Amino acid sequence: MSEPLYLSNDALMHAVREVFQVESDALRRLADTADQRYIEAIRLVKHCQGRIVVCGMGKSGLIGKKIAASFASLGKPAFFMHPGEAFHGDLGMVQPGDVLLLLSYSGETDEVLKIIPSLKHFGNKIIAITGGLESSLAKNADLVLDASIEKEACPNNLAPTTSTTVALAIGDALAATLALETQFSPMDFAKYHPGGSLGRRLLTRVKDVMRSEQLPTVGADTPITDALMVMTQTRTGLALVMQDDALLGVITDGDVRRYLLAGHQVTSGVAQDMMTRSPRTVDETCMLAEAEELMREKHIKWLVVTNAQQRVSGILEWSQ
Repeated sequence: MSEPLYLSNDALMHAVREVFQVESDALRRLADTADQRYIEAIRLVKHCQGRIVVCGMGKSGLIGKKIAASFASLGKPAFFMHPGEAFHGDLGMVQPGDVLLLLSYSGETDEVLKIIPSLKHFGNKIIAITGGLESSLAKNADLVLDASIEKEACPNNLAPTTSTTVALAIGDALAATLALETQFSPMDFAKYHPGGSLGRRLLTRVKDVMRSEQLPTVGADTPITDALMVMTQTRTGLALVMQDDALLGVITDGDVRRYLLAGHQVTSGVAQDMMTRSPRTVDETCMLAEAEELMREKHIKWLVVTNAQQRVSGILEWSQ
């Protein structure tokens, strides 16, 4: 038996919803107060000749790592640099053309402030994400993005909760808007995510995933009962009606239903009586994403795949 909770279920649910409400209110305020400084930040990041170097301590550092990852995945080279390690040698990773994105809610984080003189000496531009608009960080930054909040979602108004959510949203806004400005396409995204499902779809060609063995083929005069057996045995719900190497049509589960609803008997017909003539086909060199889009648009589960000689080379099943 589980241990009882100190608060009632109603009180706990109220607390959960309160966290969501506090953080969503902060994000709405952020959306309402966003100004020209974001445009300037996008311009600065877009024309950066080097990398985006993100820096922050503690919870701000954890948020900074995610922001750096977002920039990198959307085509802008970026990495996270720990300010403590930077002060002890890692500043060697910073190049003259890099733009620094420094996170500190108070704007007085000692480890972050210590590296600013070196950055100034190097000539790097600094964008600050901070709630301390009169802080040391703000005064030394080239551009300040306001991350101030009314309160943390923490019941004691202490643990970074709302403030880290706001900082993350600001980073996301910069990265996502930059992707829009640079016309970063789904294909570009796939290049940086070859291991993900989107990457596989956008970088994979139909021939890489099509079924090319034991195809469910029947002849034009094959009895319908035999054609149905082929559809069942190959577990495709599909039959390719062939004459020599030429495709005459296909039989799908939908064709079977329509044939029966029209009052025909499966025991008396042949494959060509039931088939759909001139079925949809796709070239085997076509990108998988394009083929899946066609299948989604036409509401079809299978596509016949053809080669350069317009001969059937396989079938493609939409897996979604």
